[in-house]
Amino acid sequence: MKEISYLQTDYQTMSDLRILSTGPGSGSIYDIYNKAATRGGQQLLAELFRKPLGSATAIARRSSIIAHFAGLSSGFIFEAGQLDLVEKYLDTAEESGNRRSHRTNRLDEREMAEAVIATVRIVQQLHQFVSSAAVAGMEPYREEREAIVALLQTPALQPLLSLSPSSRLSFGAVSAYDTLLRVNEPTVIIRLLKYIYYIDVYMSVAMVAREKGYCFATIKDTDGCTLQLTGVFYPQLKHPVVNNLHMSENGNLLFLTGANMAGKSTFLRAIATALYIAHVGFPVAASEMVFSVVDGLYTTINLPDNLGTGASHFYAEVLRVKKMAAGLAAGKRLFVIFDELFRGTNVKDAEEGTVIISAAFSRWKNSLFVVSSHIVEAADSLRKEPTVLFSYLPTNMHGNKPEYTYKLTPGTTADRHGMLIIQNEGVLEILRGNSKGKAAPIT
Repeated sequence: MKEISYLQTDYQTMSDLRILSTGPGSGSIYDIYNKAATRGGQQLLAELFRKPLGSATAIARRSSIIAHFAGLSSGFIFEAGQLDLVEKYLDTAEESGNRRSHRTNRLDEREMAEAVIATVRIVQQLHQFVSSAAVAGMEPYREEREAIVALLQTPALQPLLSLSPSSRLSFGAVSAYDTLLRVNEPTVIIRLLKYIYYIDVYMSVAMVAREKGYCFATIKDTDGCTLQLTGVFYPQLKHPVVNNLHMSENGNLLFLTGANMAGKSTFLRAIATALYIAHVGFPVAASEMVFSVVDGLYTTINLPDNLGTGASHFYAEVLRVKKMAAGLAAGKRLFVIFDELFRGTNVKDAEEGTVIISAAFSRWKNSLFVVSSHIVEAADSLRKEPTVLFSYLPTNMHGNKPEYTYKLTPGTTADRHGMLIIQNEGVLEILRGNSKGKAAPIT
């Protein structure tokens, strides 16, 4: 069996993009896609998010399966409670040499009978599902379907499939099926459950695609690197503004400018999340997407100081750049984002470092880079680099009130509204004591 390859990423990137839940109300990308009916499906979905695929063939296959599941008229036919009961039932068997022995302290006689009946029904339902014309004709799902059919053809399972769904099982039959399922063939049932959880995930993600209008990305096989996004947005936003982006080896580094609160970080999250999700094989928050499969995806948006090693923010940034450089030197095709590169040092060093590093990045034509910065002067030096693109997120002023459009616009901007925001919030008046007529004591 061919070994599966995965997209290389790291905790910093997954944290920047909020891929997985970090606690109640965390608002993760996982939460958006999680419509799974079962605990096993939810756990599998999280596992898939942790391991985005690195093979064009594997990505296209999973994406096509979900697209076909989105066209099914029927929903998830299995009951979550029954699946949980079957898992608990199978857990009452433990290894004893080459055989399995019973532990009867986990389920009483009534629960055991219910679990046996539930297992029989689930096997019958799965057989019904893979035998349906819609699923049998689903070419991308053929490999998984054939694996399920092969398991269902296990001789020990044939008595279950010959039973009528409405049959009532006697005590003797329950006892016989218990030995058959839990003692003789528990591994087969466990493998069938895993396939059911995949079905749960496929249907969950397909439902999200239908309800939210997400698109299925197209993979472009090229020696260079391509990312083409139409109508992309960050999926956590309730009222998003969509944007378009086209990057390739002829324009492989985007230099992004804009004022504070103009939406730079959100835009960076939008495009990186779309590429990450596309590598999982899931539909993305855009109206159209074409991309090249990359070896690694790394973002640096909320980079913390490493107090454990005594590393400053600037040194942490340098180490981050070094990590990207090592990947490029090793021949990796990367997608890299730096939000306000070298913000941890003085303006002069930040400008010089931003220019030198961005120019060096842009010469790696098989990879794509996005660098945002408040240092618009760096753009003047970067204009001589032939593959650097320039875009900004504009701000419209209404008196002393800024209006943010969040629309990506070609060019650069020198918009700076930091002091204006400070003034609008009345910070200086509070510090001067003008808000209540006297200065507040400093504690």
